[in-house]
Amino acid sequence: MPRPRQPANPFRYFHSSPEVIRLVVMMYVRFPLSLRNVEDLLFERGIDLCHETVRLWWNRFGPLFAADIRRQRVHQMRGFRHWRWHLDEVYVKINGEVLESYVTKTRDKSAALRFMRKALKRHGRAVTIVTNGLKSYPAAMRELGNETRREVARPPWPSGKTSWPEVLHW
Repeated sequence: MPRPRQPANPFRYFHSSPEVIRLVVMMYVRFPLSLRNVEDLLFERGIDLCHETVRLWWNRFGPLFAADIRRQRVHQMRGFRHWRWHLDEVYVKINGEVLESYVTKTRDKSAALRFMRKALKRHGRAVTIVTNGLKSYPAAMRELGNETRREVARPPWPSGKTSWPEVLHW
């Protein structure tokens, strides 16, 4: 019986250690530094590499590290008891942080259902889900069994106004 394949090590073709690569990418992403500034800071620490290496590593490992950070944040957030989702046609904002985005051509029940299934699968159940008045959300939530968790957000403008441009012209 063949053994299951382990995923290939993403650092296998690089002669630097994974710790150095992570340090370089995180310095470039976390702080407002140029590629050459990262190169200079690393040279002061005794690591000699080119700014093009920083760019290559950022392009290659940036998405990998971002996915790892996102996974860790979601895992930490599952410890919270009161998840409050703010669901819009484009994104899911959970406890103030945008964790999921999804763009569709239509705004119907099937699109809302796909979006909510994807978010529920990835982030678990929410205590409350705040949505706008779009009719496709209650239909999708009814099918998923989450209709009791739904809250409708009130628009930030006064009741007589209908859209943001009109609010700006008070």
